[in-house]
Amino acid sequence: MAKVGIVMGSDSDLKVMSKAADMLEKLGIDYEMTIISAHREPDVFFEYAKGAEEKGFKVIIAGAGMAAHLPGMCAAIFPMPVIGVPLSGSNLDGMDALYSIVQMPPGIPVATVAIDGGMNAAILAARMLAVSDPELLEKLKAHSQEMKEAVQAKAEKLDKVGYKGYTK
Repeated sequence: MAKVGIVMGSDSDLKVMSKAADMLEKLGIDYEMTIISAHREPDVFFEYAKGAEEKGFKVIIAGAGMAAHLPGMCAAIFPMPVIGVPLSGSNLDGMDALYSIVQMPPGIPVATVAIDGGMNAAILAARMLAVSDPELLEKLKAHSQEMKEAVQAKAEKLDKVGYKGYTK
């Protein structure tokens, strides 16, 4: 089965990146999650990115704050899709990471989700994998249906307490 790598530069990123892991688990997708600093241990990072394909990774989700080099460096080495998750927490609330991830040079693309968008990164990875996995595609459709039903239940609850439609 296809596997997703989840990598982040610090344990402080786990709050966001665990949402990616949780969603992958819900969808039945194997993953491996680790902490590697591209700046503090470049040799370890290089081995991780170089060996990701051999480990069976089909997508890497890389979370990074500030200068956000982790997703871009993964994309420079790993030949398959990389999804960058810009992380807040810096003085610029994640805008620095967002700009760093979306402004990759030609030929080194990184798909980018919203700041702190760990869950969406997992859903995007699943959608990439579902292109060749009909069973996973059905799980994604079921997840979309669950979200629809949750919104409808909230609307019904609102109607029950006396609010009707969109007017007052």
